[in-house]
Amino acid sequence: MGTSTKCAAILLLSVALAACAGSGDGGSISYTDDRGVANQPFPANYHAELLAFMKTYLNNPVGVHDAVMAEPVQRTVGGRLRYVSCLRFSPRDTDGSYLEARERAIVYVDGRLDHIVEKAGEICAGAAYAPFPELEKLTR
Repeated sequence: MGTSTKCAAILLLSVALAACAGSGDGGSISYTDDRGVANQPFPANYHAELLAFMKTYLNNPVGVHDAVMAEPVQRTVGGRLRYVSCLRFSPRDTDGSYLEARERAIVYVDGRLDHIVEKAGEICAGAAYAPFPELEKLTR
């Protein structure tokens, strides 16, 4: 292969990679294969997945208070129909006091936990919360 052929191949590869990176989704990266389909499966294992995630998400998962969660329902997130579960809880601060209640939206893609939305106000508006004692019983 000649030098000009190698340069052309490298240039084409660069263009192809740039096209993949600029896919028009605002530069977000998801670790699931989000095909954007509307018919999402219900996240059957959402309790266990959420508890495992919260163990790593919280600085101190021990002693969470006032934990409530809404069952997953379909909502539009980022222009796509997704199952979303809303969560509200008061985490323990490093000094042992409790912080203000936090509301988070947990977004599922293809039946699996995909990401968390920290500013969940609009997404979780009207959510029907129920006690979530499993979150209050987390250990390190």
